[in-house]
Amino acid sequence: MRILLADVNVRNSQALAEFLQKNHFGTDTVYTGTEIIEYASSEIYDALVIEASLPKMSGLEAVKILREKKNYVPVLLMSENPSIDEIVEGLDSGADDYIRRPFSFEEFLARIKALTRRKGEFRSSTVSIGNFFLDKKSCEIQNSSGESMKISLKELLILTLLFDFPHQIVKKELIIEKIWGGNSAAEYNNVEVYISFIRKKMEQLNVNARIRTARGIGYSLEEIA
Repeated sequence: MRILLADVNVRNSQALAEFLQKNHFGTDTVYTGTEIIEYASSEIYDALVIEASLPKMSGLEAVKILREKKNYVPVLLMSENPSIDEIVEGLDSGADDYIRRPFSFEEFLARIKALTRRKGEFRSSTVSIGNFFLDKKSCEIQNSSGESMKISLKELLILTLLFDFPHQIVKKELIIEKIWGGNSAAEYNNVEVYISFIRKKMEQLNVNARIRTARGIGYSLEEIA
């Protein structure tokens, strides 16, 4: 799992990053709200850990912008002795949880694990981009006219990942890790085969969305204007 950590205090940031890495979380560290937007818009993370009171663009402002961009990666806000009003404001901005500083490493790890477990728990079973709909419950893709097609479990899992990060490139390595497992012998051509299957079904439904190939990197799900 990958975590994006944003903290204005370099020493605190390094300590948290080292702790996360010891507990098998890949970690990127940034120090400004602008960097949060940049990294979270170009990379795939399982959770963001953000200091609420970052300079210039605050952590709260960064979370609001991400939510406006329909980026729903789980967010844990941190702040030193926040008031009830500050906690409410943070959660209203789109954060999923709030932790008071100072905190123990044990509490921090428990919050991160709970956050990543809950990822996607409250999302609708039907998601869409343009007139392209994915019904995760019935394992079908649909267009706005009500026409639908059944898809396989692997196709469902790949599409769910692409829908989670619309207009963002999802790397092939991440698809293999999430769908086939980190120790799988699956190769890039396995992904390409299933992407081809999905594209053919999307073409048959004549939807105004496409799966774009970023050559040598991965794929992104985009609405066609």
